[in-house]
Amino acid sequence: MPTYITLITFTEQGIRTVKEAPSRLAAAREAVRAAGGEVRAVYLVLGRYDLVAISDFPSDEAYARAVLTIAAQGDIRTETLRAFSEEEFRQIAATLP
Repeated sequence: MPTYITLITFTEQGIRTVKEAPSRLAAAREAVRAAGGEVRAVYLVLGRYDLVAISDFPSDEAYARAVLTIAAQGDIRTETLRAFSEEEFRQIAATLP
């Protein structure tokens, strides 16, 4: 399954209610499962972003549905990176001219 790294920042609404973030995270995990995905890890981070999530989904469309459903609640903004494993990287590199 494709892997996605999601860089997350809290909106003003999200930071005002940050004490509720753990329960929102549980609901987000359920939305991911409902879309056929799996959350591998979530990290609270320091710097430009507030959280980083690593997840697997069966397709870009499934990922998009899940992240749009979660973000539509208004507590976060996201930036997505499609990640390729080392093995996938090696396979891609092997096809280069």
